[in-house]
Amino acid sequence: METADLLKKVRKIEIKTKGLSKHIFSGEYQSAFKGRGMSFSEVRDYQYGDDVRNIDWNVTARTGSPHVKIFEEERELTVILLIDVSQSSYFGTNKQMKNEILTELSAVLSFSATQNNDKVGVIFFSNKIEKYIPPKKGRQHILRIIRELIHFTPNGTGTDLSVALEFFTNVIKKRSICFVLSDFMTQGYENPLRIAARKHDIIGMHIFDERERTLPNVGLIQALDAETGKVTWIDTSIRKVREDYGNWFAENHDYFRSNFLKSGADTISIRTDDSYEKALHQFFRRRSG
Repeated sequence: METADLLKKVRKIEIKTKGLSKHIFSGEYQSAFKGRGMSFSEVRDYQYGDDVRNIDWNVTARTGSPHVKIFEEERELTVILLIDVSQSSYFGTNKQMKNEILTELSAVLSFSATQNNDKVGVIFFSNKIEKYIPPKKGRQHILRIIRELIHFTPNGTGTDLSVALEFFTNVIKKRSICFVLSDFMTQGYENPLRIAARKHDIIGMHIFDERERTLPNVGLIQALDAETGKVTWIDTSIRKVREDYGNWFAENHDYFRSNFLKSGADTISIRTDDSYEKALHQFFRRRSG
């Protein structure tokens, strides 16, 4: 892609998503996530009624009188986007491809975070870690993220969410809000997810196309597996073929939902031909309630 075309596309996405963040999601983002973290502020003398679990035993021993730790609401949060850039994201049969939805969602979340003075970091993954952009604030940082998303070409072809979650847990030490944006056409990540969710606030954002859930009866078609490069012929007129195809999608989706919920993580599903604005509204309202 030419530099001028890339900049034009970045600017177009910025105008659309920054407007949504500023006028629609800024307040909802704040009420959904602010105040969920507490950080140490100071110590003071113990007073009757204080929670004994907050006693600072080091200061108490040093001064000879009981002291308690005072905590305050964390005003600055760290938002991490775990973005699936595997080949399966380059698919879509309706309005947009999955990777285009991923890009816009990432931009909306990033601008919402930065308007609330939060840092944003990104981990691109396929079947390996493709790129890590450490958390920072500011418009230029967000524009860099958008540029990378538009222009990025992964080296890996498959999808391995466990690798991404393990990397995230090892690199991000401070509690953060982590959005995992993927089609979740993979399994085997329950343990890394459970470990990550113990410390961080994890939200799985499942982006899918309707044609991944139901295969139409259109006779013989040629299909390319984007992650393996394998081309096969599929006879969609056979009911068993259509059922197996739908079951494969349902199995992955059930695995995604059950393991995220079991770990205490949140989930949201967005279809490529549906309004992600509406889905985000519902999600933020649910989190705020």
